[in-house]
Amino acid sequence: MKHLFLTCAVVGAVCLGGVADAKNLTVYFSVSGNTERVANAIHDVAGGDIVKINPVNAYPVDDYHNQEFTDLAQREKNENARPEIQDMNINMDEYDTVFVGYPIWWGSMPMAVYTFFDKYDLSGKTVAPFNTHEGSGAGDSHSEIARLEPDANVVDGLTVRGGDTTNDLNDTVKSWLNRESK
Repeated sequence: MKHLFLTCAVVGAVCLGGVADAKNLTVYFSVSGNTERVANAIHDVAGGDIVKINPVNAYPVDDYHNQEFTDLAQREKNENARPEIQDMNINMDEYDTVFVGYPIWWGSMPMAVYTFFDKYDLSGKTVAPFNTHEGSGAGDSHSEIARLEPDANVVDGLTVRGGDTTNDLNDTVKSWLNRESK
């Protein structure tokens, strides 16, 4: 996986891999609000457009500790399901960089995020994953995105503990966008 390398100032558009006039899209899936807070911080810093991935059939509750919720999410993963998502009205041709965010569920992305990758071709795009978690880091999600989008430039992602999302995240996001490859 490539490292994120920002070579110019963050002013309206993020320059990933030296692309100074990139048009950015932040796409995210969030049930509890943690990933949404990170997505909003990225949008605040990077600019561009922001769109939420919404399942057609919403999850029964927004509490990860609710048995009904965890049973459904676990069943989707075990069945490799692709829950239907609402139309997002995205024309990928308009974007150079796509920030894709999600919580980590059982070591990877929720299945609704897989539906997003099935629906949209990110070939030729820079894909910058970001995720929230409560102890599992990014799991296998970043390498999974690289596998799902082999013709995209998938860069190192941002991983934020869910409990930390109530803090001001702009400095964290700026640091992530500005770090140089090693």
